[in-house]
Amino acid sequence: MSELPVIDVSPLLADPADPAKRAVAEAIGEACRDSGFFYVSGHGVPPELPRRLDAASRRFFALPEEVKAEISMERGGKAWRGFFPVGDELTSGRPDLKEGIYFGAEEPPGPLPLHGPNLFPAQVPELRDAVLDYLGTMTALAQAVMSGIALSLGLDEDYFRSGYTAQPTALFRIFHYPPAPPDDPDTWGVGEHTDYGLLTLLLQDANGGLQVRTPRGWIEAPPLENTFVCNIGDMLDKLTGGHYRSTPHRVRNRSGNERLSFPFFFDPGWDSEVPPLPYAPGHRWDGQVDFTGTYGEYLLSKVSKVFPSLFETL
Repeated sequence: MSELPVIDVSPLLADPADPAKRAVAEAIGEACRDSGFFYVSGHGVPPELPRRLDAASRRFFALPEEVKAEISMERGGKAWRGFFPVGDELTSGRPDLKEGIYFGAEEPPGPLPLHGPNLFPAQVPELRDAVLDYLGTMTALAQAVMSGIALSLGLDEDYFRSGYTAQPTALFRIFHYPPAPPDDPDTWGVGEHTDYGLLTLLLQDANGGLQVRTPRGWIEAPPLENTFVCNIGDMLDKLTGGHYRSTPHRVRNRSGNERLSFPFFFDPGWDSEVPPLPYAPGHRWDGQVDFTGTYGEYLLSKVSKVFPSLFETL
């Protein structure tokens, strides 16, 4: 069990006039004001899709290092796609005990950073279809959850879908965590951090390891069958003037097993302006200056800290 609420979002995926949407929105709003984290059930994602994704991912990470490096991020260029080895990704300036693959919407090569074609391993051909199917499915689910967030803020349910996320920035990661050394309490799969976008939907395997810093202290967010962990990010925090707060979280794999997680990040469009929402106060609760500009500019300022050496080559 978890201390975080489990919210059935099926009314948000049903008839537009379903009166149950209001209760779902109220539950989402309460969770966003409290910890910024909740579980999503009733999401309608076919169970076989996560199973396909998990099986293909395990096949990839079992490959030799030199084979995985055939799709390294250096080969992805400005698209910021591909594989990175353990220790290459930084959180708060410290290397993480994880390896992974970066994906995004499949697009032709172009001048925009973080846009372009994905890199897929020839040795695991089924990973391509699983990833692209997952991206499409999770984008639809994220739009539905954002409609509940809009209602919870007293806005029209299509407020985000018709504006900020009309052409969303959808980014996806697959992370593989080796077991953490049992005698080293300072080694983290992912160190303490907040997400920088609007919304994250996380699929995690059965091994657990996610921890959330709530107003009552750090708690575990264990895997619950047929759910996704949902959390809001820094941009939604900014848009609401801090009314909905982005919450620190971290990961340590203490299971003794190999751990996989699948975070899907759903954000405003690259060229979207991101002013505060209509009801929000004119300044943040913590005194920080509100961001002005496009979401793409904001995103680049964030990701440059994750792979600084790679970012300098772009």
